[in-house]
Amino acid sequence: MILVASFFCGLVFAVGLGISGMTDADTVLAFLDLAGGWDPTLAFVMVGAIGAHRLFYGSILRRESPLLGGAFHVPDRSGLDPRLLGGAVLFGLGWGMSGYCPGPAVVGTLSGAVQPVVLTIGMLIGMGLFEVVLDWRGGSQSSTVVDG
Repeated sequence: MILVASFFCGLVFAVGLGISGMTDADTVLAFLDLAGGWDPTLAFVMVGAIGAHRLFYGSILRRESPLLGGAFHVPDRSGLDPRLLGGAVLFGLGWGMSGYCPGPAVVGTLSGAVQPVVLTIGMLIGMGLFEVVLDWRGGSQSSTVVDG
């Protein structure tokens, strides 16, 4: 059931990205071009996503447990640290240079265009290297289990 729900959520997300035009790198790059032909489309998508998050986040965490899982996992860090800042910089550079963030890049691979395919392969390699380095350093992802 979890796999079916995950697939359905991913499908809805992918369709939403396609409808909103976020799988088109030119739309994203136009949002970042403040001095040229600025396109506010991405701002509307972000405001919609933030609004949906704000609307449902509190009520979801008030549940005893997730509908299809054992416990909620939420970050237990609230401050800025070099790892967070470094990740944000890498994300921003990749997004600004390619016009794709991870979700639209993965969805864009279905188009057969070279750029999202190369970016997705690069992301997968980067995530794999991150896990190798994390294991090598003996670190772990930091989160807290929240029971209702």
